[in-house]
Amino acid sequence: HLTMAMRILVTGGCGFVGAALCRRFVEALPDAAITSLDSLRRRGSETNLGPLERHGVKVVHGDIRQATDIDSLGPFDWVIDAAAEPSVLAGTSAGGHTGRRQLVEHNLLGTVNLLEAAARWQAGVVLLSTSRVYSIPVLTALPLVATTGRRGASTYAVDPDRPLPPGLSAAGIGESFSTAAPVSLYGATKLACETLALEYAHATGTPLVIDRCGVLAGAGQFGRADQGIFSWWIHRWAARRPLSFIGFGGRGLQVRDCLHPDDLADLLLRQLAIARGGEPELLHAAGGVATSLAELSAWCEQRLGRHDVAAAAETRPYDIPWVVLDPAAATSRHGWSPTRSPESIFEEIACHAERHPDWLDRCGG
Repeated sequence: HLTMAMRILVTGGCGFVGAALCRRFVEALPDAAITSLDSLRRRGSETNLGPLERHGVKVVHGDIRQATDIDSLGPFDWVIDAAAEPSVLAGTSAGGHTGRRQLVEHNLLGTVNLLEAAARWQAGVVLLSTSRVYSIPVLTALPLVATTGRRGASTYAVDPDRPLPPGLSAAGIGESFSTAAPVSLYGATKLACETLALEYAHATGTPLVIDRCGVLAGAGQFGRADQGIFSWWIHRWAARRPLSFIGFGGRGLQVRDCLHPDDLADLLLRQLAIARGGEPELLHAAGGVATSLAELSAWCEQRLGRHDVAAAAETRPYDIPWVVLDPAAATSRHGWSPTRSPESIFEEIACHAERHPDWLDRCGG
């Protein structure tokens, strides 16, 4: 339950999402003790350290891969697991410096350390998961058609005249959609974390919330091409840096939904308020509104001016054409729905890009 004096640990608390959650919890629960644990490994995360401390958050430098870093902080009433290597390319040859073992250590073994600590503290756990737990072969075989979307731009849409796979409706992907392998090494670590968290919750009788998030986006995000695509694209456009439509005919047809982290925080506050031991919850935390790269580019051109986008037709491993999570279950259970439209999120990012023209260099984007 939510109490004013509760103690909340947010791992990855200096990251884009973790920092937003910390700020929102401080505002909504002014007497709660909020602690951020972060390794500051991600470039840009250090920019949140000072502002969080001034906001009243206790910021601790530590690594969830080290159990002693966690154990020295407790006990807590809730553990919010927002720490992760978030790239779907992590552990692959295209994934930069994050190898397979590093990926597993960050995303799986680190979460095991958190689950162990939470069990000792009898604390509730929130696990932030991802849309990438869903089966890549099933996603790439979706019945899609190319059509004209917002601002006359191209986009993929689900073909209503063809049979849909289980778990998919006109509103998007539901929680029952296939999670059969392959889902990427990244997706596999998050899916394994979900299973372990459910087992820990069953064994200890403590509350558990699992939220599978769509693409989170907003000002101050440390976006890259493989993670945080909306922020990265807008910042690259504003800086007139090279951009390319890659795969799916090189037309920017691929579609994602996006969610502001403040909307995620509002959902979490509702979930924590009614969470009960023995009643784990797994829901989609997502915007449910589809936007293609071509539609995003049309918005950028209108807002930021002309910029050429190259085209490359080849499709890369783990690229998928259409992922829109249906948040209907969260709406039904909690009366929650996102309050921020994709366009309002894009505008927030564009304003940030104009105020911080060096942002891509500061965060390695």
